[in-house]
Amino acid sequence: MSYFIDVILPIPLDKEFTYSVNQNEAHFLKPGMRVAVQFGKSKVYAALVTKIHQTAPEIYDAKDIEHILDEVPIVTSHQLKLWSWISEYYMCSKGEVMRAALPSAFLLESETIIHRNDKEEIDENLLKDDEFLLYEALQHQSLLRIQEVMDIIGKKNVLPLIKRLIEKKVITVQEEIYEQYKPKLVRYVKLQVSYTSEEGLQALLDSLSRAPKQRDVLMHLFMLQAQSTKAIKVKDLIKASNSTSGVVKTLIDKDILEEYHLQTDRVQYESNAVASSKNLNTYQEQALLAIKESLLEKDVCLFHGVTSSGKTEVYVKLIEEQIKEGKQVLYLLPEIALTTQLISRLQEYFGKKLTVYHSKYSVNERVEAWNNVKESKEKAQIVIGARSSVFLPFTNLGLIIIDEEHESSFKQYDPAPRYHARDTAIVLSKMFKGKVVLGSATPALESYFNANQKKYGLVALTRRYGNVLMPDINLVDLKTKYKRKEMKGHFSDTLLKAIEEALKEGEQIILFQNRRGYSPVVECNTCGHSPQCPNCDVSLTYHNYRNQLRCHYCGYHIAMLQKCQACGSHELTTKGFGTEQIENELRELFPEHNIGRMDQDTTRGKHGYEKIITKFEEGEIDILVGTQMLSKGLDFRNVTLVGIMNADNLLNFPDFRAHERSFQLMQQVAGRAGRTSKRGKVLIQTYNPFHQILQQVSVNDYDGMYKDQIEERYQYKYPPFYRIIKITGRHKDYNRVNEATDWLAKSLRMSFKENILGPEFPPISRIRNQYNKNILIKIPNGQSLKKTKEIIRKIQNSFKSIKEFSGVRIIINVDNY
Repeated sequence: MSYFIDVILPIPLDKEFTYSVNQNEAHFLKPGMRVAVQFGKSKVYAALVTKIHQTAPEIYDAKDIEHILDEVPIVTSHQLKLWSWISEYYMCSKGEVMRAALPSAFLLESETIIHRNDKEEIDENLLKDDEFLLYEALQHQSLLRIQEVMDIIGKKNVLPLIKRLIEKKVITVQEEIYEQYKPKLVRYVKLQVSYTSEEGLQALLDSLSRAPKQRDVLMHLFMLQAQSTKAIKVKDLIKASNSTSGVVKTLIDKDILEEYHLQTDRVQYESNAVASSKNLNTYQEQALLAIKESLLEKDVCLFHGVTSSGKTEVYVKLIEEQIKEGKQVLYLLPEIALTTQLISRLQEYFGKKLTVYHSKYSVNERVEAWNNVKESKEKAQIVIGARSSVFLPFTNLGLIIIDEEHESSFKQYDPAPRYHARDTAIVLSKMFKGKVVLGSATPALESYFNANQKKYGLVALTRRYGNVLMPDINLVDLKTKYKRKEMKGHFSDTLLKAIEEALKEGEQIILFQNRRGYSPVVECNTCGHSPQCPNCDVSLTYHNYRNQLRCHYCGYHIAMLQKCQACGSHELTTKGFGTEQIENELRELFPEHNIGRMDQDTTRGKHGYEKIITKFEEGEIDILVGTQMLSKGLDFRNVTLVGIMNADNLLNFPDFRAHERSFQLMQQVAGRAGRTSKRGKVLIQTYNPFHQILQQVSVNDYDGMYKDQIEERYQYKYPPFYRIIKITGRHKDYNRVNEATDWLAKSLRMSFKENILGPEFPPISRIRNQYNKNILIKIPNGQSLKKTKEIIRKIQNSFKSIKEFSGVRIIINVDNY
């Protein structure tokens, strides 16, 4: 009797593939295990089993699997169900979801191994120089990997060379699958059993009378054993005895000490103390009860609490209840910077029950977090993480908290799957019959609309914690200030005076500028030319600290120019300003104070955020300049002044969400001010102080903004009244993109009539030498989403079969917001 398995391969193909297994393998395998399979001519992948059955594929002969990689499933049935939903809803393949979901250590791919061909006689005279180099290396080594070949030849592209040597029968190649995850093993030592008796111990110490260093190490071992019942690490023993690893090794070699290894997690949290959570004030109590009542009837509750109202403490009470019931909790955050602050706060209450999961963790650390969640270990009862945490293998999920739920960082834009973590989390929670709390001071319009339509519960918390007043927000008219010559650099006299006063009082200041670098444009005074990126349609941004011009889209960079590339003039000036220029100006204006900067350039590396946030919290930085990283829920007690350097570049953005986003961003940045007893102050510099959004920000009028924006959305057929699917054509040839997207738009119009917008080039149409052109499909609420997607799929399949459009990539982005 024949047995078969269906597997998902981590490649962007729309279907699962069938492989053949024997009876023993069929009985051993379970859905969620990985098997090594050959796909194509020679490539070997780690594929994920979804089904074991006895139906042979009709179109092709099923290949045998290479071998089984797991003893137990690494993916749960709930995850496989969620992957199917993501793949269907966001119109991508399960292989793409698998790539996004699994830590890369699980996505084993094969490595090409090169061997010398001993069966053939080789005439060395026929070999070119680089071929002979490789041939000679194989005389000394039995095998070589691709990376080693690159090092020997000194080139990155070695595949043509390997191809030539295969044709000349000098080498043979094979694929070898390799495991990336390596468990962390810690070395421990203990005394050999034969010396544990009193007589044996005495004899041992006597024998070491002429080896004082070895004897000293032993005495410290006894001391450490007396202090604690824990096993003794070699590292701790060396430190305590002020010795070296050589002395310890000698004792091991003499069979006096016995060495052993224990596997341990890479991420360890020191906190053991579990403090009881804070008592809530009356308003928080009322909000907590209202959320609980709301969750009895509905699965999702929107918690609309103003900035600094103490939402986190309410979340802590909700988490405590889930922990008592033995359930898991997922706490989603939009920005890694936030996890830094939140971990220390939640550790006080929950000790070691926390696990953190985000992209700055290493591959091995993510595998350990994954396994701890899957095994429902106590240390993974609460998971704090960025959007990818929705893919973890939960087994008993009771509650998902999505903090700052309005944030666009919850949406993945590239590569596929282009999922929204908030919406995916709601689907995930339903699978476990769990509950979701969406928290924000400025909820997304869709979420607020759903709450008003009674689809979600709605709970408001309108008082700041400790009855602190909302910050006093003032608009500064830059046009008038420049006319009256009341500007110093990019600072109005009003902002400078406020900064001086705050510094005098020993308070801290946050300044927000949503652009990194020194200056976004370098321009020639003589001919007006500005250096452009050769790969993208953008001007290069000047970075002063590296003296470089950089492209923020593709990473291209050159040294700062000394003269104009077009006319040779030496008169180059910079236009516009970024965080780096603000930082430099502040250093000149306030030389005796410490200035810090928080943007993508200063937070690289695993602990980049942590270092800056800790310094600011401890008062080592007086003024912190930053991009929108600063706006997301950070809690600084001593900040009384927030300055927004230029509000206009937020508002003038070609996107139907621009006004909603700028309101949210400014309101959130403003919320960092005055979180203790003193009322905070916010100054917003703008050329257009009478803009409706700025007026609404200045009086914290979320409801007014919501009414205006929802009216516009209704009028112009945008979410939440219409769903949006964006289709992008991408290719390096401008004409081919034009023709391909025109054909697509025509085909789509036949089905969806006037609900198709475009094709249209975006403001930046060429990125990384690829032209992009967009088509928007608007789907009214009454129209079946499933049928719409089926039509799009059919049109996409027809498109793929047209020879003239080959090479044009079609990218589908569902719910493009």
